[in-house]
Amino acid sequence: MKLHESIEPFREAIEAVQRLFARFENRGVVIGGIAVGFLGRPRLTEDVDALIMLSVQDISRLLEAASAEKIVPRIENVEAFGRKNRVLLLQHSPTETGIDISLGILPFEEEMIERGTIKSAAALAIRLPTPEDLIIMKAIAHRPKDLEDIRTIVDKHVSLDIKRIEYWVKSFAEVLETPELWGKIERILERQE
Repeated sequence: MKLHESIEPFREAIEAVQRLFARFENRGVVIGGIAVGFLGRPRLTEDVDALIMLSVQDISRLLEAASAEKIVPRIENVEAFGRKNRVLLLQHSPTETGIDISLGILPFEEEMIERGTIKSAAALAIRLPTPEDLIIMKAIAHRPKDLEDIRTIVDKHVSLDIKRIEYWVKSFAEVLETPELWGKIERILERQE
Protein backbone atom coordinates (compact mmCIF):
# COMPACT_ATOMS: atom_id res chain seq x y z
CA MET A 1 0.00 0.00 0.00
CA LYS A 2 1.30 3.44 -0.93
CA LEU A 3 0.90 6.48 1.32
CA HIS A 4 -1.44 8.32 -1.04
CA GLU A 5 -3.69 5.24 -1.18
CA SER A 6 -3.86 5.01 2.60
CA ILE A 7 -4.69 8.68 3.18
CA GLU A 8 -6.96 9.36 0.21
CA PRO A 9 -10.17 8.17 1.94
CA PHE A 10 -9.30 10.51 4.83
CA ARG A 11 -8.07 13.54 2.88
CA GLU A 12 -11.10 15.80 3.50
CA ALA A 13 -11.31 14.81 7.17
CA ILE A 14 -7.57 15.42 7.70
CA GLU A 15 -7.83 18.80 6.01
CA ALA A 16 -10.76 19.67 8.30
CA VAL A 17 -8.70 18.63 11.36
CA GLN A 18 -5.80 20.77 10.14
CA ARG A 19 -8.10 23.79 9.82
CA LEU A 20 -9.39 23.06 13.33
CA PHE A 21 -5.80 23.08 14.64
CA ALA A 22 -5.29 26.47 12.99
CA ARG A 23 -8.25 27.85 14.95
CA PHE A 24 -6.35 26.89 18.14
CA GLU A 25 -2.89 28.23 17.26
CA ASN A 26 -1.82 24.89 15.78
CA ARG A 27 -1.73 23.32 19.25
CA GLY A 28 -2.39 19.86 17.87
CA VAL A 29 -0.96 16.93 15.92
CA VAL A 30 -2.43 14.01 14.00
CA ILE A 31 -1.48 10.71 15.63
CA GLY A 32 -2.52 7.06 15.19
CA GLY A 33 -2.58 5.16 11.91
CA ILE A 34 -2.46 8.26 9.70
CA ALA A 35 0.75 9.44 11.42
CA VAL A 36 2.23 5.94 11.12
CA GLY A 37 1.51 6.09 7.38
CA PHE A 38 3.60 9.24 7.09
CA LEU A 39 6.38 8.34 9.54
CA GLY A 40 6.50 4.56 9.08
CA ARG A 41 4.69 2.37 6.60
CA PRO A 42 1.14 3.01 5.36
CA ARG A 43 -1.42 0.69 6.91
CA LEU A 44 -5.15 0.41 7.08
CA THR A 45 -6.88 2.56 9.64
CA GLU A 46 -10.52 3.34 10.30
CA ASP A 47 -10.38 6.90 11.58
CA VAL A 48 -8.33 10.02 12.18
CA ASP A 49 -6.79 10.36 15.62
CA ALA A 50 -5.55 13.71 16.88
CA LEU A 51 -4.22 15.31 20.03
CA ILE A 52 -4.82 18.94 20.92
CA MET A 53 -3.62 20.84 23.99
CA LEU A 54 -6.84 22.16 25.46
CA SER A 55 -8.48 22.18 28.85
CA VAL A 56 -11.79 20.39 29.37
CA GLN A 57 -13.13 23.91 30.04
CA ASP A 58 -12.55 24.61 26.32
CA ILE A 59 -14.60 21.66 25.02
CA SER A 60 -17.60 23.82 24.10
CA ARG A 61 -15.37 26.21 22.16
CA LEU A 62 -13.66 23.27 20.42
CA LEU A 63 -17.00 21.70 19.48
CA GLU A 64 -18.23 25.01 18.08
CA ALA A 65 -15.07 25.43 15.99
CA ALA A 66 -15.27 21.78 14.90
CA SER A 67 -18.86 22.27 13.75
CA ALA A 68 -17.68 25.06 11.43
CA GLU A 69 -15.39 22.45 9.84
CA LYS A 70 -18.27 19.96 9.54
CA ILE A 71 -16.87 17.88 12.38
CA VAL A 72 -19.76 16.86 14.60
CA PRO A 73 -20.33 14.60 17.63
CA ARG A 74 -20.85 10.92 16.86
CA ILE A 75 -22.19 10.06 20.33
CA GLU A 76 -24.81 11.53 22.64
CA ASN A 77 -23.50 13.76 25.42
CA VAL A 78 -20.12 14.18 23.72
CA GLU A 79 -19.20 17.07 26.01
CA ALA A 80 -19.81 15.09 29.23
CA PHE A 81 -17.93 12.12 27.78
CA GLY A 82 -15.06 14.45 26.83
CA ARG A 83 -14.87 15.98 30.30
CA LYS A 84 -14.70 12.52 31.88
CA ASN A 85 -12.37 10.79 29.39
CA ARG A 86 -10.45 13.72 27.83
CA VAL A 87 -11.36 12.50 24.34
CA LEU A 88 -14.02 13.73 21.92
CA LEU A 89 -15.62 11.13 19.65
CA LEU A 90 -16.47 13.07 16.51
CA GLN A 91 -17.17 12.52 12.84
CA HIS A 92 -16.46 14.46 9.68
CA SER A 93 -20.03 14.61 8.42
CA PRO A 94 -19.39 14.88 4.64
CA THR A 95 -17.23 11.74 4.59
CA GLU A 96 -18.58 9.98 7.72
CA THR A 97 -14.98 9.57 8.88
CA GLY A 98 -14.55 9.03 12.60
CA ILE A 99 -12.31 11.58 14.31
CA ASP A 100 -11.08 11.02 17.86
CA ILE A 101 -9.57 14.12 19.43
CA SER A 102 -7.70 13.62 22.69
CA LEU A 103 -7.27 16.61 24.99
CA GLY A 104 -3.64 16.79 26.03
CA ILE A 105 -2.63 17.64 29.58
CA LEU A 106 0.71 15.91 30.24
CA PRO A 107 4.11 17.61 29.91
CA PHE A 108 5.08 14.97 27.33
CA GLU A 109 2.01 15.81 25.22
CA GLU A 110 2.84 19.51 25.38
CA GLU A 111 6.41 18.81 24.30
CA MET A 112 5.17 16.55 21.51
CA ILE A 113 2.96 19.29 20.11
CA GLU A 114 5.69 21.92 20.41
CA ARG A 115 8.10 19.60 18.58
CA GLY A 116 5.50 18.70 15.92
CA THR A 117 6.11 19.67 12.32
CA ILE A 118 4.22 19.86 9.05
CA LYS A 119 4.87 16.95 6.69
CA SER A 120 3.64 16.94 3.13
CA ALA A 121 2.79 14.05 0.85
CA ALA A 122 0.24 13.43 -1.88
CA ALA A 123 -0.56 17.19 -1.97
CA LEU A 124 -1.57 17.09 1.69
CA ALA A 125 0.15 19.01 4.50
CA ILE A 126 -0.35 17.47 7.93
CA ARG A 127 0.90 18.42 11.39
CA LEU A 128 2.60 15.37 12.94
CA PRO A 129 4.67 14.47 15.99
CA THR A 130 8.33 13.61 15.52
CA PRO A 131 9.10 9.93 14.87
CA GLU A 132 10.49 9.66 18.42
CA ASP A 133 7.33 11.08 19.98
CA LEU A 134 5.07 8.80 17.95
CA ILE A 135 7.20 5.84 19.07
CA ILE A 136 6.75 6.94 22.69
CA MET A 137 2.96 7.19 22.24
CA LYS A 138 2.85 3.78 20.62
CA ALA A 139 5.03 2.34 23.40
CA ILE A 140 2.58 3.58 26.02
CA ALA A 141 -0.27 1.67 24.33
CA HIS A 142 2.06 -1.28 23.52
CA ARG A 143 -0.56 -3.45 21.84
CA PRO A 144 0.79 -5.82 19.15
CA LYS A 145 -0.36 -3.35 16.46
CA ASP A 146 1.49 -0.50 18.23
CA LEU A 147 4.70 -2.54 18.49
CA GLU A 148 4.51 -3.30 14.76
CA ASP A 149 3.97 0.43 14.09
CA ILE A 150 7.12 1.17 16.10
CA ARG A 151 9.06 -1.34 13.97
CA THR A 152 7.97 0.40 10.75
CA ILE A 153 8.96 3.82 12.12
CA VAL A 154 12.35 2.49 13.26
CA ASP A 155 12.91 0.88 9.84
CA LYS A 156 12.25 4.20 8.08
CA HIS A 157 14.28 6.51 10.36
CA VAL A 158 17.98 5.78 10.65
CA SER A 159 18.83 8.37 13.26
CA LEU A 160 16.41 8.52 16.15
CA ASP A 161 16.96 10.24 19.48
CA ILE A 162 17.12 7.01 21.51
CA LYS A 163 17.80 8.86 24.77
CA ARG A 164 14.54 10.82 24.45
CA ILE A 165 12.60 7.63 23.72
CA GLU A 166 14.24 5.83 26.64
CA TYR A 167 13.59 8.68 29.08
CA TRP A 168 9.86 8.94 28.30
CA VAL A 169 9.18 5.22 27.90
CA LYS A 170 10.84 4.51 31.25
CA SER A 171 8.92 7.39 32.86
CA PHE A 172 5.58 6.09 31.58
CA ALA A 173 6.52 2.48 32.40
CA GLU A 174 7.06 3.51 36.02
CA VAL A 175 3.68 5.24 36.24
CA LEU A 176 1.93 2.37 34.45
CA GLU A 177 3.75 -0.19 36.59
CA THR A 178 5.04 -2.02 33.52
CA PRO A 179 8.80 -2.22 34.14
CA GLU A 180 9.23 -4.64 31.22
CA LEU A 181 8.05 -2.01 28.71
CA TRP A 182 11.43 -0.41 28.06
CA GLY A 183 12.98 -3.83 27.34
CA LYS A 184 10.39 -4.49 24.61
CA ILE A 185 10.98 -1.11 22.98
CA GLU A 186 14.76 -1.33 23.36
CA ARG A 187 14.80 -4.63 21.44
CA ILE A 188 12.93 -3.00 18.57
CA LEU A 189 15.26 0.01 18.59
CA GLU A 190 18.34 -2.21 18.54
CA ARG A 191 17.42 -3.18 14.99
CA GLN A 192 18.23 0.39 14.03
CA GLU A 193 21.84 0.29 15.21
